[in-house]
Amino acid sequence: MNKSALFILANGFEELEAIAPIDLLRRAGIKVTISTIENSLLVTGKNNMTFQAEVFLDSVSNNNYDLVVLPGGPGHKRLRSSEKVLTLIKNHSSKNIPIGAICAAPTVLQEAGLLNGNKYTAHHTVANELTKIISDQAVVEDGNIITSQGAGTAVEFGLALVKRLCGQDSANQVAKSICFFNF
Repeated sequence: MNKSALFILANGFEELEAIAPIDLLRRAGIKVTISTIENSLLVTGKNNMTFQAEVFLDSVSNNNYDLVVLPGGPGHKRLRSSEKVLTLIKNHSSKNIPIGAICAAPTVLQEAGLLNGNKYTAHHTVANELTKIISDQAVVEDGNIITSQGAGTAVEFGLALVKRLCGQDSANQVAKSICFFNF
């Protein structure tokens, strides 16, 4: 059975935090769906790069995925204020489905009540709100929550997501294929 992942983008997303994990998951054979909460499939990131999402979140919000991923960047505020996003991640989490969040996106998990008691990391700029950030680890996994620090950790985050869905051997193969030797 093929594994599936859903990425949720909002204007202002950090491009590297979305694109690197999407690429790595697809290299591992995972069916990735790129969705948006915006009114257009064209989504502009923090660095003014515009990407085309494949679907609107509304059209897939009742689907089940094996993984849901939230990139950070200033767009995390739009994700955090979306009841549809909060409901979707709560529903998936209640089924013990992994939720990945990078950079400032762990604040979305907090808003949904998913960080209570979990270990996590995030970007240092949200440390005033997320007071228990583990700052010496690029990726932190606790139960079904997978978090990462930011754009510089996007490849390691993506490989951790591959490992979660497909196992260490697949993650090693993908890492080797991109000449990432520190995984």
